[in-house]
Amino acid sequence: MAEREENERLFSENHHDRGTSGRMSPLLDPNHLLHRIIVLFFMCFLGFGSYFCYDNPAALQKQIIQDMQLNTSKFMQLYAWYSWPNVFLCFLGGFLLDRVFGIRLGTVIFALFVCVGQVIFALGALVDHFWLMEVGRFVFGIGGESLAVAQNTYAVNWFKGKELNLVFGLQLSMARVGSTVNMNIMGSVYDHMKTVLGQTGYFTLGSALMIGATTCVLSLLCALVLGFLDKRAERILNKEQGKTGEVIKLKDVKDFPLQLWLIFIICVGYYVAIFPFIGLGQVFFIEKFNFSPTEARLINSIVYIISAPASPVLGLMVDKTGKNIIWVMCAVITTLLAHMMLAFTFWNPWFAMVILGLSYSLLACALWPMVAFVVPEHQLGTAYGFMQSIQNLGLALISMAAGSILDSKGYLILEVFFCACICLALIAVVGLYFLDFLRGGELNLSAATRARLQKTSSSESE
Repeated sequence: MAEREENERLFSENHHDRGTSGRMSPLLDPNHLLHRIIVLFFMCFLGFGSYFCYDNPAALQKQIIQDMQLNTSKFMQLYAWYSWPNVFLCFLGGFLLDRVFGIRLGTVIFALFVCVGQVIFALGALVDHFWLMEVGRFVFGIGGESLAVAQNTYAVNWFKGKELNLVFGLQLSMARVGSTVNMNIMGSVYDHMKTVLGQTGYFTLGSALMIGATTCVLSLLCALVLGFLDKRAERILNKEQGKTGEVIKLKDVKDFPLQLWLIFIICVGYYVAIFPFIGLGQVFFIEKFNFSPTEARLINSIVYIISAPASPVLGLMVDKTGKNIIWVMCAVITTLLAHMMLAFTFWNPWFAMVILGLSYSLLACALWPMVAFVVPEHQLGTAYGFMQSIQNLGLALISMAAGSILDSKGYLILEVFFCACICLALIAVVGLYFLDFLRGGELNLSAATRARLQKTSSSESE
């Protein structure tokens, strides 16, 4: 009897919620597009603080080296310390969100790590302790990558089967906006604090970094609002919390095909020539091309500026044409040409950097989807986790190596080193092309052919 009464009560509540949903304003109805646009707004700004503060060292390269009395090798450890925890957390982030914290609490926790990490980073500068700045970057790294996983999980939960591809594109664009804004305003923030305090030095640096931490507070507030909105939608729509869907099984690594290992090599060889270069780029443009600090900050951020609008467009192009390996090869070759122009010529660097920005955007659109073509669906979580793990390991090691090379050999040898990394990626792309050709050419199919084969396969399975 009690069970029957409880069921009737639950039915009454659900019926009331559905009726309320039908009567409520579109801005408040979780099923309505206007409400989901509000949710999307908070989703996009959820990662803004993380991407803004990730490249704080690049935006303030000269100031950090001078005020903290560092060499370039020590400076680049700020990027290495961010990457180290993500060598392992790429495997654990999805598990923690699915099985331990849940998406809402997990997002708040990771946003809190980002916020606390940036505050510790700024505090280290304020008290003139570089080791404390390194601790801050480590804590910041614990939250940064996992927060991106949480952001994607929210996107799937709210927009799957509706506007998901557009949402992913908008989130990526907002991330690049965060990086671009950081590159172009943090130098001015530092100069303003120098004027206000009437001095330069580590306290001025710490004050500027603490102001940058306010963007992480913004992201934390977005995490709290998203948690509230998602909890409310769960109650009204009677749905479950979103999950990442990742299934991480390390034993699957032994079954990875050779094509996937070549994709890993391309990933590492390519990205280690992009992010460490941006981290050291500002002083490079000042010293080699006699740019002013403002001009150097702008050109150093052009990769992110181009990526914001170009990524959705190039992603659509790759979707419509297929031929992923060819597009990856084009991206790697043009990136190599851009680095060679920067290394061996005094041509206007804007041309090379625009090529670099377009190539970077194209590679991301063509490379990452190939993983799904070479491993079965139940191994995707492990494959992507391993790919991100290797990428972060490479970034940590190459960041330290790049700093040491710059201190001892200068920017020319550093650019030659980056060209060598790109050549490694190019060798892997060529190897992948021939291996794929010998095994039937699935990775390099046109979009039309791939769609036809999938249709045929579906018909046969029915």
